[in-house]
Amino acid sequence: MTGLETRSVSRDSLFLLASVRVEQESEQHRVRVRNLSDGGMMGEGTMRVQRGNRVEVELRNIGKIDGSVAWVQDQRFGIAFDEEVDSQQARKPSGEAIGEVSVSTTPSYAHRAPPPPESTTLRKV
Repeated sequence: MTGLETRSVSRDSLFLLASVRVEQESEQHRVRVRNLSDGGMMGEGTMRVQRGNRVEVELRNIGKIDGSVAWVQDQRFGIAFDEEVDSQQARKPSGEAIGEVSVSTTPSYAHRAPPPPESTTLRKV
């Protein structure tokens, strides 16, 4: 390892529990959150997910966040959130959440490509 940070988004290493539900399934699974950033998280648990699965994650002090499974390796998996969150809120004790809104309205492009440009703004070359 070179010690050079190659990630585009900083993340916090922590240990907390979250509930994850795979889209179109009613069962919620408890997973360990190994690290968390504003754009996604790494979880660990016995639930079976595949890359591309749509999921709903419920995090302490943040609430429910929609996202998709970006990668899977053994019992660990990465989830890219659809919208950025304030990941620092999850570190606070349960009663200390500040404000009611913790999910931003700005889409997170940290783990996926931005939307294509409007056809009206393109020019012929």
